[in-house]
Amino acid sequence: MNDIRRSVLWVIFGFCMVMLWDKWQVYNGQKALFFPSADKVEIRESGAPVSELPKPGVAATNVQSISSGDEAKFSANKREKFEIQTNVLKLTFDSLGGSVTRAELLAHKDINQPGTNVVLLDDSAQRIYQAQSGLISKESGTEYPTHKTLMRQSGQTKFAEGQDKLKIIFESPEINGVQLIKSYEINKDSYDIIVKQEIVNKSDKEIAPLLYVQLLRDGNKPEGESSFYSTFTGPAVYTEGKKYQKIEFTDIEKDKVSIEKQSNEGFVAMVQHYFVSAWILPNNLSREFFARKVDNNLYSVGMIGQLPKIAQKSSESLYAHLYVGPEEEKKLEAIYPGLELVKDYGWLTILAKPLYWLVDKLYGVLGNWGWSIVALVVLLKAAFFWLNAQAYKSMAKMKAINPKIMEMRERLKDNPQQIQTEMMRIYREEKVNPMGGCLPIVIQIPVFIALYWVLLSTVEMRNAPWLGWIHDLSAPDPYFILPFIMTGTSLLQTWLNPTPPDPIQAKMMWIMPLAFSVMFFFFPSGLVLYWLTNNILSITQQWIINKKLGVLNT
Repeated sequence: MNDIRRSVLWVIFGFCMVMLWDKWQVYNGQKALFFPSADKVEIRESGAPVSELPKPGVAATNVQSISSGDEAKFSANKREKFEIQTNVLKLTFDSLGGSVTRAELLAHKDINQPGTNVVLLDDSAQRIYQAQSGLISKESGTEYPTHKTLMRQSGQTKFAEGQDKLKIIFESPEINGVQLIKSYEINKDSYDIIVKQEIVNKSDKEIAPLLYVQLLRDGNKPEGESSFYSTFTGPAVYTEGKKYQKIEFTDIEKDKVSIEKQSNEGFVAMVQHYFVSAWILPNNLSREFFARKVDNNLYSVGMIGQLPKIAQKSSESLYAHLYVGPEEEKKLEAIYPGLELVKDYGWLTILAKPLYWLVDKLYGVLGNWGWSIVALVVLLKAAFFWLNAQAYKSMAKMKAINPKIMEMRERLKDNPQQIQTEMMRIYREEKVNPMGGCLPIVIQIPVFIALYWVLLSTVEMRNAPWLGWIHDLSAPDPYFILPFIMTGTSLLQTWLNPTPPDPIQAKMMWIMPLAFSVMFFFFPSGLVLYWLTNNILSITQQWIINKKLGVLNT
């Protein structure tokens, strides 16, 4: 049996390699091997009784037929687009369906195209990503206004001086005695848009239409996404029963979507790194969720709500929320508890959320995200000071007895069994536990993995400077200064650790930090800063303990 402590470290290293491979597989469209996939804020609703939802799949099929290329109900040359600019958004509305077809985020610069802003919703040759809504009927052959119906626009398209809100209205023609009026209430400083859907029954009979909302998007990854770390891109569904449920595009392709299909609350979203769009329908409204492939590389996720029966010559209104913007955790939670889960920390959410809360509080004091990362690592190292001290003391003792072990291995090199017996004897006599330097570190691993996901997913760090040459903590260091320093600190840590008795293991302990450091040349500088700060503090504590025990030169 070789050095137990090194064996455990090899196990950890192997596990890390498997996890990295798993993330690489997910990035390339394969299924993951591991971890697959308060009262609510009241949204105004009609309050009328809800009739029974149709059988699963029936309504979704109706929406599919709409989305696959129906022609507009009126001449295409009357189609118009309208642009509305707020302090945070530049929105483009299309009179075809009264849909939002483009959303430019004015406060977020596009890292891949300097001088331009991030465009989330889009209708261009490069990207299809739209927010749509309309009506369908449970009766086969009966049509109502949809997102393919040409509508007439009215209301404001520009904010007046001192005005904080405006309303743009789209009115459909009457189809089978039913008219749909969409009213978008836009706040000047908000990414949250209130969408009033008024259904007017002008016929001579009672109707019970279905309202659908959906997000339509191509299946391409966002431009410029790193190959060295993977983030989720795709649809998501939230219900009170199953909570947050992510859907891979590949699962939709293979018809293997597993989500809660019916609920009386929840939302649908399209998620990507840092940004999200989401439709939220009122609570206590019976709805069916769907996720499906619409066309070649086009996918949609949506909800179909069962509206109350509408008497002849009367109308019914429903208020929905459309969010298009960054994954800012506190703002999302304020809109609808559970919406903040689109900022996905994975299986370590229980640790990641308190860490985000802490780094956010530090930012409130320091006013700089880079120094907030440094301060957070300092606080974590302080919290784990005693555990780290025990680990480093054990490593120092191992380093002190290493010459004795090396001499013994050389003397008994022809008797492997005797080597192990003598090694155990030396450990007992010197009161050294070979596991003592490993277990305290293993305990901390989940905390630092959670912190990794906090730093990777926090949109506030996009375009956030630290100092000098670091102008964006979410982008790699442009001059690779931090990665080079971090590599040096990793090698220094290896020198401070005891040398493994096995020559091959000893060489690998020098190769591992070099191989591991290669990834950091392509990681966001905020992550490298976090790891570098952790290394420096670890080296300082280990150096002091080694010096105290007199093993720096052994």
